[in-house]
Amino acid sequence: MKTIEVNLINIILRNAIFISIIWCTHLSAQSYIIGADLSFLKQAEDDGFRFKEGGIDKPGLDIFRDHGYNWIRLRLFHTPTELPNNLEYTIALAKEAKEKGIKFLLDYHYSDTWADPAKQFLPTAWAGKSHEVLVDSVFNYTRNTIIEFSNSDVLPDMVQIGNEIINGMLWPDGKLPANWKNLAELVQAGIDGVRAGSANYTVPPIMIHIDQGGNRIKTKYFFDKLISYGVEFDVIGQSYYPWWHGSLLNLRENMAFMAKEYKKPIILVEVAYCYAPTEYLIKSPPFPESPEGQKQFLEEVNRIVMETPDNLGIGVFWWEPATMNMIGISTRDFFDDGGNVLPVISVFDKFTRH
Repeated sequence: MKTIEVNLINIILRNAIFISIIWCTHLSAQSYIIGADLSFLKQAEDDGFRFKEGGIDKPGLDIFRDHGYNWIRLRLFHTPTELPNNLEYTIALAKEAKEKGIKFLLDYHYSDTWADPAKQFLPTAWAGKSHEVLVDSVFNYTRNTIIEFSNSDVLPDMVQIGNEIINGMLWPDGKLPANWKNLAELVQAGIDGVRAGSANYTVPPIMIHIDQGGNRIKTKYFFDKLISYGVEFDVIGQSYYPWWHGSLLNLRENMAFMAKEYKKPIILVEVAYCYAPTEYLIKSPPFPESPEGQKQFLEEVNRIVMETPDNLGIGVFWWEPATMNMIGISTRDFFDDGGNVLPVISVFDKFTRH
């Protein structure tokens, strides 16, 4: 490659990094993020399900917006065969949200199906590829999809590279703990793809997401190691489900640790609690698994986030409050079986109404 081309690429990347820093600074000072992962909402409504408030039919997005929700999180699968979350579907739902003034966090799973700590399946299209080809594939796929979002006037307001990647992603190539260098290169390829695909160099903040909301030790291990490879990102994302991730005191301790150690904005990008007995059939729950207990849980989690040192706790997303039995975990929803919204919807009213 010619020297002038190399210099031009370096200038572009430096500009992208600089603008990403500006975005991150803006992010930490902006309105508090009240979010929900509503990746199944469009399918529910397309299939004829009607969400209700006060017994009256109402578009699902309107219900959330009218109770202070200002962000939506949408996952993207590479080539899903059973789930709806492909590029076309995700762009359509992002458009609905943007038209209602709701911002949009894009969650790349880099898989054709669910990616989480227990599984990180390669997309079928990438099976059998070498590490070098996978790095190029992640970059090109990320860049091209970001361009598609931009061309559709729904450039994400934030982008998540991988989903709950405490054990790596794109297994076996990026599986931890054996393949840290590979994982770092794959994550960096995704970040570079976002920067390359963003129109007019308006680079969305980049989130790295793990599932250790109540575990300071594992959080420190992961982020110290990732940072040691020179991976630059803007936002720490955590999942927190108390039956898996520890007590509220554990969460409080870890939020304070992350704020002081990494000095980055922190979002609990997945939280949930059940409105009927589900997860606590043997041991005692921190709150009743009831509609009122679900509301109390979110109130307490939100209080901890808002009390994070240096105002670095910048938001909360509920995971999938509008599935309507499509994944068999309906007790985590914000709606009963008849589609009526539950008391938990009102948690943020006192903060957002005036």
